Amino acid sequence: MKRQSGIGRRAGALITAVAAVGAVVALPGQTAAAAARGAVTGGAAAGAGATGGAIPPYTFDSSAQRVQGAASSSDAVQLRTGQTYRDTLKRNGKVYYRVDLDQQNAYVSVVAVPKAGGKVEYGDGFKVSMQDGSGAECGYQQANFSSSEYARPLAAYARRIVDADSSTCRRAGAYYVLVERESKASTDDWGLEIRYASEPVLKKAGPTELPEVWASGTPGPPAGDPQPRRGGSGVYDATSLTQGEWRSDILPGQTLFYRVPVDWGQQLFATAELGSSATGDEYIGHALVLSLENPALGHVDENTVSYSGKPATLALDALRPVAHENRGSYDEATSGMRFAGWYYLSATLNPAMAKEYGNRTVPLTLRVSLRGNAEPGPGYDGDPGQFSVTADDKKAAEKGTSGAQEASGSDSMRVVAAAGIGSGTVLLLGLGGWTLMARRRAA
Repeated sequence: MKRQSGIGRRAGALITAVAAVGAVVALPGQTAAAAARGAVTGGAAAGAGATGGAIPPYTFDSSAQRVQGAASSSDAVQLRTGQTYRDTLKRNGKVYYRVDLDQQNAYVSVVAVPKAGGKVEYGDGFKVSMQDGSGAECGYQQANFSSSEYARPLAAYARRIVDADSSTCRRAGAYYVLVERESKASTDDWGLEIRYASEPVLKKAGPTELPEVWASGTPGPPAGDPQPRRGGSGVYDATSLTQGEWRSDILPGQTLFYRVPVDWGQQLFATAELGSSATGDEYIGHALVLSLENPALGHVDENTVSYSGKPATLALDALRPVAHENRGSYDEATSGMRFAGWYYLSATLNPAMAKEYGNRTVPLTLRVSLRGNAEPGPGYDGDPGQFSVTADDKKAAEKGTSGAQEASGSDSMRVVAAAGIGSGTVLLLGLGGWTLMARRRAA
């Protein structure tokens, strides 16, 4: 009896230890799930019209690696696909990075993050370009504040496309990404979030001519009542949306980020509405900016609307269906709709709203519509990666899961797998030990 009691006590201790490991392993997943529920259901309804506090800072990718851009291409640090980077760009700064390319299309995106409340003027912004070893420019994009003269994150990308009809930027080897800042008023440093993505070429050449006739009419509003869905504070934690009407609240000077999966052959339509105010009727020009970036974080389109205390609505221009041949257009909005994947919407409220209407939240409603059924891709010679829409992407859009929550969930599953193996090993060792102990005592 005493021997059995001793074995029983040891078994109980081991089971308790294994259970404790299981509890610790389960915790990260539970935390992520709770965060997801809060993002979906916490919404705007609880804080509509509430007095505002501090604006949440831009959410950089938590896995981003710190780098320092070089003053010369000869000293440029190398960027790799699948890794996000962070750097700082000074006023009138000019920095180089390096990418080693094979026969794939390449995109390097930059999200510039000015200091919240910082001073900017018309034309302030930056340019990002890609050059080959001879200095020939492969592709560039510029981003600036235009008439909406208040600080907010700006996104743009440089690109190198393998084009059989072009003699430049086709060779494999080292290419250089140049980020140049053009500032008149701002003296603050800007944070940079940098990503490098590659896109396979096609197995065989596809169509290059754009259809002359396409459905440019705006569809009716999406069916259903507004659903609360709070926006993220950066590209990394952008809240997923699908077709529907989505409600949030936004503070003066705040930028909210969302993402929508758009497949080949589909058209994206988006409108934003500011709700009425009960505290005044002062006119605010460019009160709200709505911007759209594509899956490689290249700028596609934006629009603004003024506000005078009454409901105010803006809409993005009608965009062509997502198609590979769009990239041949000189129109930036058409060229930007060049691949399937997550398209990013960002909404920024003019900080001047605080002076005229008080530092309180303003009701914001986003209406998202998708026209057309998903079509087969263009026939990539390889895995399209982020330039596709998966079943998991569609589920994330339905649930409102952000990219940050997806990353957290993946990390949690890796921890669970590792800890599961560990706890299983402990249990097997314990059972083996009990068996050996029992045999010895029986002998």
